[in-house]
Order: sequence, then C-alpha cells, then structure tokens
Amino acid sequence: MGFEVVIEPAALQDIQEAVNYYDLQAPGLGYKFEEELDHCFEVLENTQFFQIRYDETRCLPLKRFPYMIHYSVDEKNQTVIVRAVFNTSRNPKIWKSRE
Repeated sequence: MGFEVVIEPAALQDIQEAVNYYDLQAPGLGYKFEEELDHCFEVLENTQFFQIRYDETRCLPLKRFPYMIHYSVDEKNQTVIVRAVFNTSRNPKIWKSRE
C-alpha cells in the first residue's frame, strides 16, 4: 500500500496561484497544470525517496511546467508532506522563509 500525500496550506496556495496564472495565459492550461500535479502526487504515493535537496526536504520536478514539489517523508506514518509547489525561477530565499 502506498503512502498518503498530505498537502500543507501554503502548498495549496502555491497550487492555486499557479492554476490562476496559467488560466490567464490560455484557457484550460491551469487544468493541465493540475493534471500533471495530480500525476506527480500519484507517483509520490508509491515512490517517495527522490533526492534530498536540502535539510530533509526532497524535490520532484514537474515535467511540463517549471515547478518543483518540495516535500518531506514521514516513514513511521507512511505520509508524504507536500510543503511547497514552487516555480523554479523564483528566488529560493522565499522558500527558506517558510521553514
């Protein structure tokens, strides 16, 4: 059985901002972003141990959009905790201010 993916409120806000942005760029593009993100969450349910980028935070890049899912793994509770869905062109200091 796979791990449960839990999305923190700040990450939900990241997702909503990205969807809103892409919907302004082209009708339906926000939906495509959500589809790819959902696929990545399904991957994380079964394969959690991608590279640790810093501290205990792991990252999984989206393939079609310039975003990375920042997450940690709670092996005891079999949970993947999504902490951010961050545009790769943004200043990383913004992410550091969340920790």
